[in-house]
Amino acid sequence: MDLITAAVGSVSVGRANGRRIAESGPYGLRLPVMPVLGFHVMLSGDGWLITERSAPAAVRRGDIVFVAAGAAHGIAREPCTLAELPPAAMGETPPAAPADFEFLCGTYPLPGGRLPALLRHLPEVVAFTPDYDDDPHLRAVVEMLGADYAREGPGSGAARGALIDLMLVHILRHLQRRWPFSDEPGVAEALRAMHEQPARPWTVQQLSDLAGLSRSAFTRRFQAVTGAPPMAYLTDRRLAAGERLLRETREPLTAVARRTGYATPFAFTAAFRRKYGMPPGRYRTERG
Repeated sequence: MDLITAAVGSVSVGRANGRRIAESGPYGLRLPVMPVLGFHVMLSGDGWLITERSAPAAVRRGDIVFVAAGAAHGIAREPCTLAELPPAAMGETPPAAPADFEFLCGTYPLPGGRLPALLRHLPEVVAFTPDYDDDPHLRAVVEMLGADYAREGPGSGAARGALIDLMLVHILRHLQRRWPFSDEPGVAEALRAMHEQPARPWTVQQLSDLAGLSRSAFTRRFQAVTGAPPMAYLTDRRLAAGERLLRETREPLTAVARRTGYATPFAFTAAFRRKYGMPPGRYRTERG
């Protein structure tokens, strides 16, 4: 499994959602902090990406804004501060008339509000201009996503989730140069092993041997790259896999525990409750 596939899998644990936002007026709009990972694609109009920590960045038609962990940000007509922008009216239907600017949004909920460790070294909010001529598939995905948002129909929920997954793949391909582990000797091998075989009873020593590093050097490098110690990262990966099994299958809890590396359903239940705030059975009932 490559690292982009692993990264998409680590966030595709909840139902993806999306909508079209259109805005007119002299200012723009501000999007609050939300426990989601998401993106915007500018469909029309020129404006500025406004964040709390960086200078305003120009955005225009076709540009993509990636938001790694729901940080507050805004789209403005002119450079300004985030506090100067009015909050977005998220419940309103976009106007039928042409707007000053319009964009598509796609989001994934982040359980517990935490970004998966595999993505924690991506920029918090970033805008970039794709090369649509070099990547015609991305242009097609944007067009299909816009058409899906414009008209609900049978299967829209499934199609929307798949299209948002595809958008995230293209975005991560663009951003992968920023991933510090993309050229980290040893760490990428250990990550692939954990993602391909999460149920295997890995030890730090086994992973460091796989990486070709001493145990202490591997632990330091792995934590510097992912933001988590190896065993904490593995636990997070196992629970994400368990969450997906609960939501997408009717497998009994014993089987889910075994497939995610837990010796007993009691051990899985205790770990799952710590991360998601409820036992697996209740989670399956509410989210399945």
